[in-house]
Amino acid sequence: MTTNQKLDNKSLWERRLKNVPRGVTTAYPVFAEKAKNAEIWDVEGNRFIDFGGGIGVQNTGHCHPKVIAAIHKQVDQVLHTAFQIMPYEPYIVLAEKLNAKAPIDGGAKTIFFSSGAEALENAVKIARAATGRPGFISFLGGFHGRTMMALALTGKVVPYKKGFGPFSSDVYHIPFPMEYHGVSEEDSIKALMNLFKADIDPSRVAAIAIEPVQGEGGFYIASPSFMQKLRKICDEHGILLIADEVQSGFARTGKLFAIEHSGIKPDLITTAKSLAAGMPLSAVIGKTAIMDSVEPGGLGGTYAGNPVACAAGIAVMDLIEEEGILAKSTKLGETLQKRLNELKKTSPHIGEIRGLGGMVAFELVENGEANKPSADLAKKLTTKALEKGLVLLSCGVYGNVIRILVPITADDTVVEEGIQIIEQSLKEI
Repeated sequence: MTTNQKLDNKSLWERRLKNVPRGVTTAYPVFAEKAKNAEIWDVEGNRFIDFGGGIGVQNTGHCHPKVIAAIHKQVDQVLHTAFQIMPYEPYIVLAEKLNAKAPIDGGAKTIFFSSGAEALENAVKIARAATGRPGFISFLGGFHGRTMMALALTGKVVPYKKGFGPFSSDVYHIPFPMEYHGVSEEDSIKALMNLFKADIDPSRVAAIAIEPVQGEGGFYIASPSFMQKLRKICDEHGILLIADEVQSGFARTGKLFAIEHSGIKPDLITTAKSLAAGMPLSAVIGKTAIMDSVEPGGLGGTYAGNPVACAAGIAVMDLIEEEGILAKSTKLGETLQKRLNELKKTSPHIGEIRGLGGMVAFELVENGEANKPSADLAKKLTTKALEKGLVLLSCGVYGNVIRILVPITADDTVVEEGIQIIEQSLKEI
C-alpha cells in the first residue's frame, strides 16, 4: 500500500482479519487515527467520545500536552539501556514519587515492569520470597492479567482461562461481595474461613490479592468494613495483602489509589494502566522489608521501567497534583451517578448504579430485576452507542455491566454529550 492511499475502516478490518489471530478480540471495526483528551477520530474522520479510556489507561486524557512533552524530551536523550545494566534517573525519580504517595506503612520501595499482568506475576514472586509460603487467595470475578500465574489468580474462565490450563496449584478463589447479586460481606468472610478449614491452612498462604474495585469483574466495590476485616485476618495469620490497583489506581476513584478509601494499608500494591498515560509501564510498590526479600537478580526485565515510560509516569504524577485531578475525579463521579440515576427513572433496563469517584458503572437487567442480568442488552447498547459516536465498554461476571472510564480531564460538555447518547441509545434497544 502506498503512503498516500486513503485508509478506510473496511479495508483495515479485512487486513486485520487476515493478519492478526482471532484470539485477540477487537470490540469495534473502527480504527483510531488521532485522539485528544476524551475524543478520538477514526481514519475516516469520524469523531467518537471516549467513555472507555483505553480500558482505564487515559485517566489524564489522550495526548496530554505535559505527558507528550516529557516523552519527546526523553526520546531525544535515552530510549533504552536496561535498568539492570546501566540505570537512569527517571526510574529513580518516579520510584521516589510513588514511595512517598503509596499508602504503605513504614518505608516503601518500588520496582517497575511493563504490564499489569507482569506486575502481578512479580508480586507473587515477592510475596512467596518474603513469607516462604506457596498459597494464594483471590476472588471470583477478579481479573489479574493474562500471563499464567495472573490467570490462575483471575476468577473468570471464559474467555480468559478457557483452554489454557493447567494453572498454578495452591491458588484458591472466594466470592467477592456483591450485595446486588446476593453475596454479602459475611458470605465472603465465611467462604474464606471455610477455605482455611477445607483446602489450605492459613499458615501456607502467602497473600490474598484483591481489587479494591473490581475492574473487568463489574466495578463492584469492596467496602471499608470488608477491607478492614481482610486486613485483620491477614495480620492474624501472617498473610500479606496485595491491592491490585491496575485499573482502580491513579486518581480513577478520587484517590491516587482506591485502597485509600478503606482506611487500611496493604503490604503490596500493583499498578499499571494510567500510571504512564498510554506508555507500557507497571509497578509493584511495597514495604521495604518485603520488597528486599528477593535475592539480587531475582527480579527485573529487559524493558521493565523503560526510561521513556518512566518520563511519562513522572509527568502524570506531577499533573495529578498540578491540575487537581483527584478532586476532578470526585466531581466527575458525582455528575455521572446523578445523570445515570435520572436515566434510570425512565429506563426499565438500568439496574444498580454504583461507583467510587470517577469509576462508575451500571447494570443492565430485564425489567429492572437484579436476578435477570442481560449481556444481550449490554451488547445492544454498546453497538448502538458506537453508531452515535460513543465508545462504551461492557464487563462483569454476567457481561451485563456498562463501565464508564471517560478521561477525568474531559470537558463537562463532552461528558454530557456522552450521557445523552447513552440516553438516546437506551430508548432504541
